[in-house]
Amino acid sequence: MLLAVRFTDSCCCLHRLVFCLSRRPKVSSPAKPQVSHCVDKDCDDFLPWLEQKAGVEISSVLSIGKSTYGRSLFASKSIQTGDCILKVPYNVQISPDNVPSKINSLLGDGVGNIAKLAVVILLEQKKGQDSEWAPYINRLPQPGEMHSTIFWSESELEMIKKSSVYQETINQKAQIQKDFLAIKPVLNHFSENLFNDISLKEFSYACALACFICCECDSWISGMGQHQGPLFDFVNHDGVSESVLLGDEDKQLSEVIADRDYSPGEQVLIRYGKFPNASLLLDFGFTLPYNIYDQVQIQVNIPHHDLLRTLKLELLHRHCLPKIGDANSYSSMGNSFTIKEVRSAGGKGKGIPQSLRAFARIFCCTSPQELSDLAMEAAQNDGRLARRPLKNWSREIQAHQVLLSWINQLIDEYNTSIKSLPSATSPLCQTLSLRKQMARDLLTGELRVLKSAAAWLENYCATLTSKNYLMIQKLL
Repeated sequence: MLLAVRFTDSCCCLHRLVFCLSRRPKVSSPAKPQVSHCVDKDCDDFLPWLEQKAGVEISSVLSIGKSTYGRSLFASKSIQTGDCILKVPYNVQISPDNVPSKINSLLGDGVGNIAKLAVVILLEQKKGQDSEWAPYINRLPQPGEMHSTIFWSESELEMIKKSSVYQETINQKAQIQKDFLAIKPVLNHFSENLFNDISLKEFSYACALACFICCECDSWISGMGQHQGPLFDFVNHDGVSESVLLGDEDKQLSEVIADRDYSPGEQVLIRYGKFPNASLLLDFGFTLPYNIYDQVQIQVNIPHHDLLRTLKLELLHRHCLPKIGDANSYSSMGNSFTIKEVRSAGGKGKGIPQSLRAFARIFCCTSPQELSDLAMEAAQNDGRLARRPLKNWSREIQAHQVLLSWINQLIDEYNTSIKSLPSATSPLCQTLSLRKQMARDLLTGELRVLKSAAAWLENYCATLTSKNYLMIQKLL
């Protein structure tokens, strides 16, 4: 039974499948197939080692080489659409299950899979060449080669403060520190005393690697538990590829099926997932210049000076609007919505959540009777509150104009953030230059999403205004 990968962790909210052995950030595939590459002699022994460890052939059509994106997989022979190009048994995939039992027994239930796998990585690193995973561990990227935002300085994070990934980064770093404080006493009691000098910085690095290896993908179906590892890590990302990592529970292995033909020497690519730049940056450490999956979190609330605030909040909560009280929201009285790119200004507005439009309609109500009418309408239909256009067209226009004003304010703020990005830096400071470009990719992508929503809202309000005017003229 083949199932696409979905990894979960109750401790860290780390959402993405990451392949981390490349020494440079991965980007989407180029417009033309990449066939220019050189053999990575440092990895000549990697595939033979993995096949010896697995006891089976892993791939007969792939080779490891170097591309402009770092270490990559290339077709060594012609590959046809539908061919299985890579097959790795679960027993040679590193996972949290590799935590030694004497350590695992001391870890509390609050320690999640990310932290557990970090312990495995630290243990294998401490063993050095004596580790059975040495050929794999030795090829993991070094801290200076990783660009997840958890490694950014405070000044670098300021560049992306407008994006939700800023707060997500702070939350993730806090979670890592919390895990470290919980795990450090356990590691200090480890009989071999390998962890006595472990620092938060080392643990953070191990957690980042663990996030790459063992993470959660909301868009795929659960099927592989917590397995991931060797060779998949070399595969680069193509946002439009139909190839994904698959798990076969019956055969206890992971595999990749080609979604197109490949010529010998052409780089083989898969899609990590349908991730926005915010996700790619936080968990993978790279961005795309144009990402079709970009999205923006917008947070709104009912102002305290609204005389109907209590009634509105009660009504919203009663109709299953999420109660927001975590660190990602403005306050316990705020509501967070995710806007995606609206493809057509004249369409149905797909990309703007119906729940956000409903919130705007509730926001604009000026009397208890209006709120009562909306509650009754919901009860008489599918139970969803304010999901239909208001019968009062003027009020419907007003609600969407308010929503447009919120988005226009964000557009102004994003424009200011982009303009305030640091000027060109010295070629010697490659890390800052790279991260500045990532920040620009992130902000311009989210700005594009906001502009698409604003264009649709402007068109919607103009259309309703025109219809309302024509109706009034007929009544005169």
